Amino acid sequence: MENNHIEEELKKLLSSSAGVSQISVVPLAQSGSNRRYYRLYSGDDSYIGTYVPDPAEGKCFVALARGFRQAGREVPEVMYVSPDGRLYIQEDLGDISLFASLSNPDSKDNIKETLKRLVALQQTPELFWVDKCLSNEFCKRQVMWDLNYFKYEYLKPQEIIYDEDRLEDDFERLSDRLTSIPDEFCGFMMRDCQSRNVMLTERGPVFIDFQGGRRGPALYDAVSLLWQARAGFDSELRIKMLDYFCDTFCKGNELKKKEMLSWLDEIIIFRTLQVLGAYGFRGLVQHKAHFLLSIPGALINLHELLERGALDQYAELKKCCLAISSDSFMEKSSEYSGLTVEIFSFSYKKGYPVDMSGNGGGFMFDCRALHNPGRFEKYRSLTGRDKAVIEFLEDKGEIQSFLKNAWSLIDTAIERYLSRGFTRLQVGFGCTGGQHRSVYSAERTSAHVSEKFPEVNVCLIHREHPEE
Repeated sequence: MENNHIEEELKKLLSSSAGVSQISVVPLAQSGSNRRYYRLYSGDDSYIGTYVPDPAEGKCFVALARGFRQAGREVPEVMYVSPDGRLYIQEDLGDISLFASLSNPDSKDNIKETLKRLVALQQTPELFWVDKCLSNEFCKRQVMWDLNYFKYEYLKPQEIIYDEDRLEDDFERLSDRLTSIPDEFCGFMMRDCQSRNVMLTERGPVFIDFQGGRRGPALYDAVSLLWQARAGFDSELRIKMLDYFCDTFCKGNELKKKEMLSWLDEIIIFRTLQVLGAYGFRGLVQHKAHFLLSIPGALINLHELLERGALDQYAELKKCCLAISSDSFMEKSSEYSGLTVEIFSFSYKKGYPVDMSGNGGGFMFDCRALHNPGRFEKYRSLTGRDKAVIEFLEDKGEIQSFLKNAWSLIDTAIERYLSRGFTRLQVGFGCTGGQHRSVYSAERTSAHVSEKFPEVNVCLIHREHPEE
């Protein structure tokens, strides 16, 4: 579904459900999934709108969210849902994730509170969630899927030599071990419990993106969070927080906690291989920078497992892991720095933006043929980020067509730059004063590029209004 069509459908859903009008929509950066996110504004209120191509996935998220809300857990409130389940509108939790806060002095408190709330989520009585999951209970088949994903999307692209039968034997042994975890150590498993999927709000940490959840080992979620490749947790913090998680889950029972931790190495191995499979496909195969940059952190985790002998009983798998965790492979994985797209707004009165890269590549789009809000007194103190200006420009309709044509050129250039390994592309939008039409166009283009090309580093610069 085209972006403009999704935006219009979200407006209709909010308007018909909440009885509001004068709605503006801003696309948000797309994650690694195929879901699309938008922030909707109406007056002083804001909402998050989501489009899900697979209606079953959308209905699953909504059902789980409402079940957990009923049980008093910290998940988003879903307010409105389209009849087909592809669109839903939820509360706006802001822009600060746990990942974004990890450099703050109070990050340890946030991590600890997140783990406490994670235990509460996992131990929610099954009547609130088990019949709402899209995925079946954690089982050997699922483990084998992920292990073979690692084999085909990471080992194969890296041209690692291994004995197929022996590696499959190791996978079988590992999956048998993982699926032998007792029921008392299982509950709702988020599946992708990492710091980007925890939003920090006035009411504390709130979990998002749990539509892939299922019944499974609780320790998997704690490992997913604490061993996240790019989070950068040191060993001391990991162990301290892991102990707190297990103590909370086992309610202080030391014997039970010790038994729970007996599966730790296998879960770390499995999670590390699972994310390397994903990073391999998105990074090594699709050449997306964000995932390539995550590989070295995962390889460090793998190296630590090898050092303490966690893989000793899986001989062929250990041989593969020794190969991919070597320094040469880590350097190879981290050498790509990706493409940076600089998007400018500027005033033609002050000339074109300076090309700092020296390659002279890119586009400059002239917005001066569009209707100018700056000709009217009530808009002169505003910029293209203000709602009144946005509504003025969008009501005229012409700017959408203008940007659609511009994006066609920009998208083609980005695709070619990515395929050829180029590192910089400059895009400028100019108008008379560099305040209204150009600022709006640069903002929307920045959101568009971030959504369509999550692997690209987007740098948005309002030259005449740097405070924007």
